[in-house]
Amino acid sequence: MRRFVAIGTNQGFVCAHCGADVPPLANGSYRNHCPACLHSLHVDVNPGDRASDCGGLLVPVGVEQSGKKGWVIVHRCERCGAVRRNKAALDDPIRPDDLEALAALSARAPGDRGRW
Repeated sequence: MRRFVAIGTNQGFVCAHCGADVPPLANGSYRNHCPACLHSLHVDVNPGDRASDCGGLLVPVGVEQSGKKGWVIVHRCERCGAVRRNKAALDDPIRPDDLEALAALSARAPGDRGRW
């Protein structure tokens, strides 16, 4: 069962949180979170490098709007507490991020998210 893959590849994976089979992004970029539950794994130091040895579950704790990137999912690592931001993949033609999951995440009260 693949969890995440090596540097320089755009391959699918099985979500470590919900078990969904996640296909690679169709646009050639690297998918870094599950489109169903929005969880990820702490495997990168810099986006796509797979250089982190933490491996903790990155839990979605918020959503931000960026004029340049669009919707950005804020994750916090359950293992080390690191905060990471990942661009939402709403434009993927095969498996875009679940818009309802993003909306629910953005509707949570600030107190529910804790401190990023």
